Amino acid sequence: MRRAVVAEGLGSMLLAAAVIGSGIMAQRLTDDSAVVLLANTFATVAALAVLIAVLAPISGAHFNPAVSLVSYLRGQLTLGTAATYVAAQTVGCCLGAVLAHAMFELPLLQAATHARAGFGQFLAEMVATSGVIAVVSASTTPGQAAWRVPAWIGAAYWFTASTSFANPAITLARAFSDTFAGIRAADMPAFMAAQVLGALIGLALTRWLFGSATLNRGEAKAAPE
Repeated sequence: MRRAVVAEGLGSMLLAAAVIGSGIMAQRLTDDSAVVLLANTFATVAALAVLIAVLAPISGAHFNPAVSLVSYLRGQLTLGTAATYVAAQTVGCCLGAVLAHAMFELPLLQAATHARAGFGQFLAEMVATSGVIAVVSASTTPGQAAWRVPAWIGAAYWFTASTSFANPAITLARAFSDTFAGIRAADMPAFMAAQVLGALIGLALTRWLFGSATLNRGEAKAAPE
């Protein structure tokens, strides 16, 4: 269990560092916002793929409270395990923001000013998060999840108005980063609410589509109780 919790925290930290750090690097190299988003997308997809492939055998590689919540609702995690995972993910993502800032010699904690508000943003986060749950549900092995989940996130970076946060823990971490990846604290609650709602929609949809299929058979075997 200790190894699983550490894996969730470490994976979440490195994922957040990749998301935030790649945005900082890209903005230092170019003023073209499309190129910045492209670089941010590539780094996120690559990091997520590697982290899932490496850490899924240990913890299931959730790195996302929405995934852990759905795992609990499907009976794959106990309430205590799910809560511990969420705590590790949240702390890990926040430490990832600090790590990214430290690597680029920026103030370690910042108040984000990037406005991300409106119904379109809310709807986008619902779509992005429900998609994550659906993709995870359809992935029967960690190997499948290692390319399917990053592929969905990479696509959603470009077809959603919110650039696909799809993760409450990383949303919180990005509120402490006044960089390309940041989000104003005032906009954060709506994003998180949309993500939780999207997760529940994704759960309902996959139950209807797949019946009794597990959320992710590979994750279910790896997650300790």
